Amino acid sequence: MGLPSQLPFAGAACAAALAVGALMRVRRTLADWALAAGLTALAVEGVCLGLTGNSPFSPVKMILWRRWGLGASSLLPGAWLLFSLSYARGNSREFLARWRLGVAAAFLGPIGLAAAFWNHSVVSLQQGPGQVVERFGLGWSGIALNVLLLSGSVLILMNLERTFRASVGTMRWRIKFMLMGVGLIFVVRIYTTSQALFFRGEVPSLASLQGGALVVASLLILRSLLRVGGIDLDVYPSHSALQGSITVLLAGLYLLIVGVCAEAVAAHGRSSVFALEAFLILASLVLGVLLAQSDRLQMRLGRFISRHFQRPVYDYRTVWSRFIEGTASAPDQSELCRSLVKLVAELFQTLSVAIWLAEGRSLTLVASTFISEAGGRELAPPAEETGKILDYFQGHPEPVEIERASTDWAILLKRMHPSEFPGRENRVCLPMIAHGEIVALMVLGDRVSGVPFSIQDFEMLRCVGDHATASLANVRLFQRLQQAKELEAFQTMAAFVVHDLKNAASTFSLTLKNLPVHFEDPAFRSDALRSVSRSVEHINHVIGRLSLLRHELKLRPVESDFSEVVASAAAGLESAPDFLIQRDLSPIPKLSLDREQIAKVVTNLVLNAKEAMSGKGKVRIATRRDGCWAVLAVSDGGCGMSEEFIAHSLFRPFQSTKKNGLGIGMFQSKMIVEVHGGRIAVQSAPGGGTTFRVMLPVQPA
Repeated sequence: MGLPSQLPFAGAACAAALAVGALMRVRRTLADWALAAGLTALAVEGVCLGLTGNSPFSPVKMILWRRWGLGASSLLPGAWLLFSLSYARGNSREFLARWRLGVAAAFLGPIGLAAAFWNHSVVSLQQGPGQVVERFGLGWSGIALNVLLLSGSVLILMNLERTFRASVGTMRWRIKFMLMGVGLIFVVRIYTTSQALFFRGEVPSLASLQGGALVVASLLILRSLLRVGGIDLDVYPSHSALQGSITVLLAGLYLLIVGVCAEAVAAHGRSSVFALEAFLILASLVLGVLLAQSDRLQMRLGRFISRHFQRPVYDYRTVWSRFIEGTASAPDQSELCRSLVKLVAELFQTLSVAIWLAEGRSLTLVASTFISEAGGRELAPPAEETGKILDYFQGHPEPVEIERASTDWAILLKRMHPSEFPGRENRVCLPMIAHGEIVALMVLGDRVSGVPFSIQDFEMLRCVGDHATASLANVRLFQRLQQAKELEAFQTMAAFVVHDLKNAASTFSLTLKNLPVHFEDPAFRSDALRSVSRSVEHINHVIGRLSLLRHELKLRPVESDFSEVVASAAAGLESAPDFLIQRDLSPIPKLSLDREQIAKVVTNLVLNAKEAMSGKGKVRIATRRDGCWAVLAVSDGGCGMSEEFIAHSLFRPFQSTKKNGLGIGMFQSKMIVEVHGGRIAVQSAPGGGTTFRVMLPVQPA
C-alpha cells in the first residue's frame, strides 16, 4: 500500500487527536464541543474511506463501509455549522438564537436521511482492471445527502468568512489559521460532493485528497490553538445575512463553471480527466480570493502604486466616505468604537488598535482588535497613574510615537498596549480631544511588516482622530438626551400614578368629612363602603401597574354603555353638602371603550370642576349623541381660564392654575380620549365658568 492510500487513515488520526485535545480543555465552551464533534465525524469518515480503498473486502462489504462513511458525513453539517456560529464570536448567542432552526435542520435532515434510507445511499460498485474500485454508484438518498453536504459546506464557509471579515488586527492574526484549516476541509468537500453529484457516483481515489486535506487542516488548526492557547476570542460580526458574501459568489461561480464543463466532458467521454480539471478550477478561484484578502499584499500594492505612479498613499475622498458610512448608524459608544477600531486597523494596516474612554481620571477599554474586555480591566492603570497620561496629552494634542519616549506616561501606555511581536514595536497614541477635554485615547501598534508611520500616515491619523472625536461626542450627547427623555417620561408616568392616588385620596377625604354627619344613615354607610371599596381597589390596581410605567398606554376595550360608565364614575364624587352633580344622561348606542380609562377622564373633569368652584356649587354632566359622536359635557360655574392658558398650557403636563395641582389630569385625559379615537374640546373665559366636551366615535354593538 502506497502513501496516498494511507492518507485517509493519517487524516483520521490527526482529527481524532485534535478532538481529544479540544475536550481536554479545563473550561470547555460550545465551540469546543462542536469542534470535537466535527473532528470525530471526520475521523470516522476517514477510517471508512481508508477501508474502502485498501481492504480486499467483497463488493457488498465495501458498499457497507461506504454507507458507514456517508453516515458519518451526515454529522458534519450540524456540528460544523454550530462551530462556525459560535467560534470566536462575542455575540454568538444572538446568532445561535437566529439560526436555531437552521442548526436543528442541519443536524436532523442529513442524519435522518442517512438513517431512514440507509440502503438507498450507495447502491452499486464499479470495479476496473485489477479489482480496483473506480466508482461507487449513489442512490437517490446518497445524492440528496451530497446535496445537503454541499449546501452545508457553503453555509459553514459563509459563516467563517463573516467571522474573518468582522475581525481586524491581531484578532484576525489569531484566528486566521483556524479559519484556513476548517475552510480547507470544506473547500475540498465542495469539490468532492460536486464531483459525486455531477457523475452520480463517488470516486474512491478522491479519498486520498480528503485525507491529505484533513492532515494539512489539522496542522493549521493545531497551529491556531498553540498560537492563542484556545478559542475564547471576541469578534462581533454583523447580522446581515448573505450580503457581500465572497463564499456564495465563489461557490456559485465554481458550480456554474464546473457544471457547464461537466456536460461538455460527458458528451466527449473524457470524464476520467475532468476531476483534475475541476480541482484546478476550484484551486484557482480560492487562491485568487486569498490573495485579494492578504493585508500584506494590499499594503505593498498600495505603496508600489504610490511610489511608481505618483499617487498619494491615501485616497482621502474614499477614506472619508468609508468612515462616515461606517460610523453614521452607531447607536452607542461601544458600537461606534468597535466600528472605529476596525476602520482604523484596515486603513493603516495595523493589527493592534485599542480605544480607551476617559471618564474623569480613569481609562476604560471600550473596543480593541486584540484585547478582551477582561484583559482591558486587568491592563487599565489605577486613577493616580492615569492622571499622568491625561496630564501629558492635555498639553500635547498631536499623535505621539510611544517607543521614542521613556517617561512615566509612555511606560504606562506600553503596559496598557502590549505588543504581539516583541522587538518590532511601533506603537502610536492619538489623543481624542473635544472642547479642550480628553474624550478618549486611541493606541495603534503591530503594523503589518513593521512599516513605520510616515508623515502622510500621521496627517491621515489626525483627520481620522478629528472625525472619530466628533462622532464620539455626538453619540455621548445623543445618549444624554435620550437619558433625559427617559427620565422625563418616567417622571411623567410617575406623576400620572401620583395623580390617580390623589384622586382616590380626595374620594376618601370627602367620605370622611361626611361620615360624622350621616353615620346613622344606613344608605349613606352603604354608599360610603362602596366608595371606599372602589377607591381601595383602584389604589391596588395602580400599584400593580407600577411596573408598566415606561410602556405606552394600552387599552382594554369592551362593549359598554357610555352613559352608565359616566354615571358609575361620578358616583360618590358629590359628598359635600354644598357641592352638587346634576346628571342629564341620554341613551347612547354601546361603545367599544376601556371603562377604567374613561372613568379616569370623568373623575378628572369632575374634580377639576369642583376645585375651580372652591368645592361649592353645581357641576352639570350630560351625555348625548351628535351624529357619529357620543358627547360628554362637563360644565361648571368656576373661575374659568384664559384663552392663552387654554392654547399653550392646559393640555401640557406639569402646567396647572391650582395651587397644589400637578398639571397632569388634563394631559392624561386628552391622551386617553385620543387613544380611543376621539377628541376633547374646551370652552371657558375668566370668571365665566368652563365646559369640557369629550367626543368619542359611536360604534353600534
